[in-house]
Amino acid sequence: MKVTDHVHAIKIPFAVPTRFVYLYFIYGKKICLVDSGIASAKEKIFGYLRETGRDPQEIQLLVQTHSHADHIGLSAEIKKISGCKVAAHVAEKNWIEDIEEQYRERPTPTFRSYVQDSTKIDLVVKDGDVLDLGGGENLKVIHTPGHSTGSISFVYPTDGALFSGDAIPLAGGLPIYADVFVTIQSLKKLKAVKGWKALFSSWHDPIQGEKVYQTMDEALAYMQKVHGVVRQENAGAPSLDAQALTIRVLKVLGIPENLASPIVVTTIEAHRQAGQHPDIL
Repeated sequence: MKVTDHVHAIKIPFAVPTRFVYLYFIYGKKICLVDSGIASAKEKIFGYLRETGRDPQEIQLLVQTHSHADHIGLSAEIKKISGCKVAAHVAEKNWIEDIEEQYRERPTPTFRSYVQDSTKIDLVVKDGDVLDLGGGENLKVIHTPGHSTGSISFVYPTDGALFSGDAIPLAGGLPIYADVFVTIQSLKKLKAVKGWKALFSSWHDPIQGEKVYQTMDEALAYMQKVHGVVRQENAGAPSLDAQALTIRVLKVLGIPENLASPIVVTTIEAHRQAGQHPDIL
């Protein structure tokens, strides 16, 4: 769907109920793609381009917010078809260029069905870099680690838009981040920037206006809530292993226990390790 003058959003559902991921097209003379979704969404993604009068071969730049499977699934195919450049942070480069390494180090049940192949990174970017989109337009890189070490967000000044990937936790949703305090620092870094007109996250429907900042506040408050639940449950049963603690925490949060995957366990364990700090904000 078209959201702003230039930004189009594609919502890709997962097999897991209520779970989805967004990717975004920036339409200009050429096309910039923010993340590539999962392999099974190929026809949906390419079909949308054609329905809106564009072609996959027009993609000149693919920017990766990070290296996780639901963000790089079609990257290899898109690069092959369009010949586009692919940009990512150096800390995410290995997992994009070698998906077998990623699977060994971060195995998830859906990995094999989400990712098509490894993809060579052409542009290694860092905080403050500016990517030329042509026609006087650009994307600015903001390093926003926490969900992963090399997570990056992108600023599109033309539409006052922020593409945040998974940097902003979904309030009420599955908490997924590797480092509690670094995630908070990244959130506060984004919130401190004035003038956002639109927020394009992987986990939220597109958000515009004052709700952009409200969403960031809600994410921070949710992280504090999760932290409180972890402290409470850990205090009541400090001998629980990480998996058992995660199941108890999800139950209190009203999240199905069967979603206690290893990546969620990592998040809950990160909160337990930060437990000596009652107020993490």
